[in-house]
Amino acid sequence: MDLPLTYKDIIKILPHRHPFLLVDMITELELGERIVGIKNVTINEPFFEGHFPGNPIMPGVLVIEAMAQVGGILARLTEPEDMKKEGNNAMYFVAMDKVRFRKPILPGDQILFELTAVRKGSKIWKMKGKAMVHNAIVAEAELVAAIR
Repeated sequence: MDLPLTYKDIIKILPHRHPFLLVDMITELELGERIVGIKNVTINEPFFEGHFPGNPIMPGVLVIEAMAQVGGILARLTEPEDMKKEGNNAMYFVAMDKVRFRKPILPGDQILFELTAVRKGSKIWKMKGKAMVHNAIVAEAELVAAIR
């Protein structure tokens, strides 16, 4: 697959759709090892209407969800046969550890997510991730997903 992966490629990999697809592009990919993805944050995001009026900040839970979606792309592209098996194509976010939020994410920011596989397999993936804006870490977490 040629990089970068854009919206048309990503929707073939992930089941998420607007407004819950939180990945705009994949710029780097080392199958089974590492991935880098981008989310462009715009004032048009539906969550900004209520979080918070007059002071829009991207909810931390959505930052972690976007990070997990980038990790899901790595797992799905690394294990394509497992993802095609009947009844075995769902990937569920099952745990997060060591979550830290360092700075708020605002409209106009571009988030760069970098995830590295810590444990990988046909059933469980564990990844270590960080989110960066302007080369500064804004969030980090260890994420676990299960393929069922």
